[in-house]
Amino acid sequence: MTNALSLHHISVSEMDNNCYLLSDGSEGLLVDAAADAPAILALAEEVGVPITKVVTTHRHWDHVRALPEVLAATGARHYASFLDAPALPSPVDVELHHGDTIEFGEHTLPVTILRGHTPGGVALTAVIDEVDNLFVGDSLFPGGLGKTSSEGDFVRLYKDVTERIFDVYPDSAVVWPGHGASTTLGQERPKLGQWWDRRW
Repeated sequence: MTNALSLHHISVSEMDNNCYLLSDGSEGLLVDAAADAPAILALAEEVGVPITKVVTTHRHWDHVRALPEVLAATGARHYASFLDAPALPSPVDVELHHGDTIEFGEHTLPVTILRGHTPGGVALTAVIDEVDNLFVGDSLFPGGLGKTSSEGDFVRLYKDVTERIFDVYPDSAVVWPGHGASTTLGQERPKLGQWWDRRW
């Protein structure tokens, strides 16, 4: 019987960065070592699992400040998009492409690449209690897409989010962004036209 996944979360730093810890009861997978390594390591200790994998959603500085310290303390394997990997402060053990998967215990976690907020952000999917949970970095938030710096980047991100997230997953899927509160695809889907018209 497969060990069920559980989700644990802390917010760190003055920018309210979310750090997510998935546990299968024997090991932990961290999404974004954003800041405050002691707090992240304490969370894993509280949950009772070693961090064996770290997924960095994207290259922006506020999502990687604790990365070197967490990797050094845990010896975890580091996963990131091949597009963002060259700009990260720590070496990447596994460079991710769209459609890849990460094996975590007895679970297979699909990888989605979302381009536009950075050259290639990672979204990771985990099924928890039979519900899809999407860890999307800064590509998608309640009420809009992540920040883009050009028309081309906006169009690229909008297309990727609609085709690779909204067209693939059901309304029940929970979205866990890099900052702030969670949402669901069902809550956000009716707003897609507004986002296109306003360009964010």
